Amino acid sequence: MKKYVYFFGNGKAEGARDQRDLLGGKGANLAEMTNLGVPVPPGFTISTVACKEFYALGGKWPAGLLGEIEENLKKLEEAAGKKFGSKENPLLVSVRSGAAVSLPGMMDTILNLGLNGRTVRGLIQKSGNARFAYDAYRRFIQMFGNVVLELEHHGFEHLLAEKKKKMKVTQDTELSAEALEALVDEYKAAVKKRTKKDFPEDPAEQLRLACNAVFKSWNNSRAITYRNLSKIPHDLGTGVNVQAMVFGNMGQTSGTGVAFTRDPGTGEKKFFGEFLVNAQGEDVVAGIRTPQPISQLKEVMPQAYAELEKIYKKLENHFRDMQDLEFTIEDRKLYLLQTRNGKRSAAAAVKIACDMVKESLIDKEEALLRVAPEQLDQLLHPTIDPKAKLKILAKGLPASPGAAVGQVVFNAEDAIEWSEEKGKRVVLVRMETSPEDVGGMAAAQGILTATGGMTSHAAVVARGMGKCCIAGCGQIHIDTKGKYFTVKTAAGAVNVKEGDVITLNGSTGEVILGEVKLATPRLDENFEQFMRWADALRKLKVRTNADTPEDSKIARDFGAEGIGLCRTEHMFFGENRLRAMREMILADNEADRVKALKKLEPLQKGDFKGIFKAMAGLPVTIRLLDPPLHEFLPKGEKEMKKVAADLKISVKDLAKKVESLHEVNPMLGHRGCRLAVTYPEIYRMQAEAIFEAVCELAKEGLKVVPEVMIPIVGILGELTFTKGDVIRAAEAVMKKHKMKIEYLVGTMIEIPRAALLADQIAGEAEFFSFGTNDLTQMTFGFSRDDISKFLPFYFERQILKVDPFVSLDQSGVGQLIEMAVAKGRAVKPDLKVGICGEHGGDPSSIEFCHRAGLDYVSCSPFRVPIARLSAAQAVLKSKR
Repeated sequence: MKKYVYFFGNGKAEGARDQRDLLGGKGANLAEMTNLGVPVPPGFTISTVACKEFYALGGKWPAGLLGEIEENLKKLEEAAGKKFGSKENPLLVSVRSGAAVSLPGMMDTILNLGLNGRTVRGLIQKSGNARFAYDAYRRFIQMFGNVVLELEHHGFEHLLAEKKKKMKVTQDTELSAEALEALVDEYKAAVKKRTKKDFPEDPAEQLRLACNAVFKSWNNSRAITYRNLSKIPHDLGTGVNVQAMVFGNMGQTSGTGVAFTRDPGTGEKKFFGEFLVNAQGEDVVAGIRTPQPISQLKEVMPQAYAELEKIYKKLENHFRDMQDLEFTIEDRKLYLLQTRNGKRSAAAAVKIACDMVKESLIDKEEALLRVAPEQLDQLLHPTIDPKAKLKILAKGLPASPGAAVGQVVFNAEDAIEWSEEKGKRVVLVRMETSPEDVGGMAAAQGILTATGGMTSHAAVVARGMGKCCIAGCGQIHIDTKGKYFTVKTAAGAVNVKEGDVITLNGSTGEVILGEVKLATPRLDENFEQFMRWADALRKLKVRTNADTPEDSKIARDFGAEGIGLCRTEHMFFGENRLRAMREMILADNEADRVKALKKLEPLQKGDFKGIFKAMAGLPVTIRLLDPPLHEFLPKGEKEMKKVAADLKISVKDLAKKVESLHEVNPMLGHRGCRLAVTYPEIYRMQAEAIFEAVCELAKEGLKVVPEVMIPIVGILGELTFTKGDVIRAAEAVMKKHKMKIEYLVGTMIEIPRAALLADQIAGEAEFFSFGTNDLTQMTFGFSRDDISKFLPFYFERQILKVDPFVSLDQSGVGQLIEMAVAKGRAVKPDLKVGICGEHGGDPSSIEFCHRAGLDYVSCSPFRVPIARLSAAQAVLKSKR
């Protein structure tokens, strides 16, 4: 018989931490803590299997689930010494979600479930604290109303604010028992007004509805958004954790908090966190009140702090990773409600991994698997220039490090619109963020909140995304309707309106008026050590895609071992070059084209010399001209007139030429090697510039072995023809300089036909480089420029799980790559094979390249460390 429910309590649990897929991360870790003897309130976990079957059955419970819940509820009553629904000694429970992969703040939680008009009186009688009981009751109605009945939070918040105003108090904790009792009645009346039904009184019905709501929350919009952003599968389902309530809101001897066993921002080995006295857990993570540092708990409740200190050390040693803990203190007694591997900034991830190797908690291989390659992106972006003059407006908590510059927006929708549709950099400013803001947080450069702490929703999610974040900046006063915030300074009030530019320093918490110059990051010894471990392990070489000496140097500094793609067309767009390029395109005969190209050749040679010098003898793959010629010509009447005047031709003749070059589908048109078949003088000029640069540098003592790459080859004859011109250019230049140089001529495999005939192509090519952008485009028949119009529907309907232009389609495009490698090496066993599309910086695509036996991947300069780590992890994953 299938089992759906797993109990934990009294020092024994039916599950363990290795059952995350079944129990969810939270349920598995609650079971593990129980088995370790950590004080955990008893409870039970409804498995992810039940969630999946709930969806398969169209929102109905599978047979047997109700009976198991009732059976385990009896066990819970026995363990807690209380009875669910009792008017004398009521058992209240929390209902929390918990997926196999952590989704912080994405799923819904309900506390104090089981309260009604009768049980609240029993709670008062048992606790002797009417204020606490009605505070718990009003919290329950609000959470249940929002999560289960789908009523907006702000309706309840408005009633709470009105009550505080009427009672002339500012804090929730200042409301009396009588005021809270009246507020409960107002909340119930609001529920009835909006739903046309009474608030449910039966605890069993409350529990059934709450479990359904948690199941449904797996597929709410914010959970789906977070999973899409984090590339988490959508078919895992969530567990439901039903646990006896313990109360942090029973007065000054109670409290709640969130803590990390190390600093999640820096990685420093110190206990880090926050707590609130007389509060429930949601108050801390939701940022409703600004909490106190965990160190102050030692003074407020020394005994609870001492026990918490022992437990956090025990848990970190047991899990061998930095832990994120949630705890509650009920009348000085400590309970742990959750532990999980803590989300951390990239700098912290690297430092913790290195430190734990030194502490012998983990080995180097485990350390390399502890850091997600994408996280390294956070370390490679600018910070505030220390020399910059700053106009500091306010200071909050440095919740997620880094720096951000952008125009202020006040809601997630505007952040997305301004960023994606208008192409603007934005900073999202909120009172506090909620899970609904995740899309806007992802679109923003940084996040600023007026309330909340270092463990608030904004802080945790921003750190996970690698976004700069300042939280708890109480000096800013936000008017969300007016779309501005005010800061009172010594010189008077400063208003910052929507669209104004601010700069955030996430490392100090400073909010700065205006745009500040940012500085290139400096990587510390922990990073260097970590990357040395990765380099010692990986098999794949890592090159970069770079078209300038500046990009080449950045890539070298990040550890690039050569250039896998130098796009020569980018060199023609400079102001002093574009005119000559246009002269060549507009020429009516070969002689005039050659004349125009002669103007470009010395400029090309200078470009190549700069790049070769920056790479200091490392291999450089130069792709000859690829895009269609119309891309170099003007668009629009105004630009057409300007260019015609500059080139001293009529607008009519220019328009005629532009029209003649128009193509219905230019990506499949007259481009790449097809241009060189039509106009051989283009590739001849480029080849001469390459070999002139090589010969001149050889005389200066720098040996360069260029790799000349011919694009868009689909027919063997195309390669044979164009390669012949390259060889003749090389021989002419070598003869002129009276020297011999080494060079390779190869091709991009980006047309499916080339992959199918790779054995023939390998007869001429000395290397292959997979141009996976075009190979993906031509294999799927998708236009990469237009796919965004329909891709969201493919995600929504589960037709595709990831964008194939972001992460390589391993079953389709990957099969072509594997075929081409096998066919090519059957002809040339030592054939050098790499990849230079955008996939060269994607971790899962790099893992595929390792398995497929490629020699190298090539990616943008700032992705080089990501590729180095991904290549090392690919080795470890293949071993495991």
